[in-house]
Amino acid sequence: MSEPVTRTEAENELRRGLLFGLAAYGMWGFFPAYYKLTDTVSADLVVAHRIAWSVLFVGGFLYLRGRWQEVLDVFADPAVLKKLAMSASFISVNWLVFVWAIANEQVLDVSLGYFINPLVSILVGLIVLRERMTKWQYIAVAMAGFAVVLQAVLAGGLPWVSLVLAFSFAGYGYVRKVTPVKATPGLFVETVLLFPIAIGYLLLSLSWGVDALILDDIPVLIALAGTGIVTALPLICFSSAARRLPLFMLGLMQYIAPSIHFLMAVYVWGEPLDQVKLLGFVMIWIALTVFTFDSWRNARNARKAQQATV
Repeated sequence: MSEPVTRTEAENELRRGLLFGLAAYGMWGFFPAYYKLTDTVSADLVVAHRIAWSVLFVGGFLYLRGRWQEVLDVFADPAVLKKLAMSASFISVNWLVFVWAIANEQVLDVSLGYFINPLVSILVGLIVLRERMTKWQYIAVAMAGFAVVLQAVLAGGLPWVSLVLAFSFAGYGYVRKVTPVKATPGLFVETVLLFPIAIGYLLLSLSWGVDALILDDIPVLIALAGTGIVTALPLICFSSAARRLPLFMLGLMQYIAPSIHFLMAVYVWGEPLDQVKLLGFVMIWIALTVFTFDSWRNARNARKAQQATV
């Protein structure tokens, strides 16, 4: 009699995981629209505010959830703290380029960067973790590399925004993968480590005569304060989804955000999609199709092999 209940519970957990995953990637997808609210503020000040407000919001969330001991455990472990300092440097570069690109109407390059990211992560795994790649993964990575080179040749320059976003986020993902800390406490410690730099930069900007606190534009100041919420909320949803969904399903959902970026860049903000950019996107989409199919086939074969040994 317990089997139907167990199956129902599993289905409910899967459904909750899907909802949390859609919420996380949906919010990440609409990030450019949110940061359009702050495009009158320079990217460096936006990131400084984002760090400062994230410390307050994420710290408050952890305290209210009774998870403060997890934070104290991190600060008591110098090895973990060192790794989080490294991941903080990666994510700060990612945030800065992301905000700058949105303010400078380069959301298509943002989209391309996050489409490339899974393939860059494979490359990082090959070089750093000595992971083995399948034949089709090699083909997917090579195709993505060719697409970038083709854009550099035909467009007269590397898509540096896309590459910096892809490599910085892949580097961030690698460091967090090898760091034994949960997502939300890890984010809090990262922002705490960046907090003195952010506050120092805001104070320094004030000494230069810059309205770094944006007191003359209250709606923008409210939007800047909200960056703490929009930074933490999708991460919290993602953590909830990751506990409930198979890795392959979670991997498929990561294409939601750059797809939203692409659609909004072209159809909302009217960014030009010339033939060179379109060719690059098509090649990346083909590479991701190859990669996704190969991952699905490997996951299916692994499940069959596991069932055969039971």
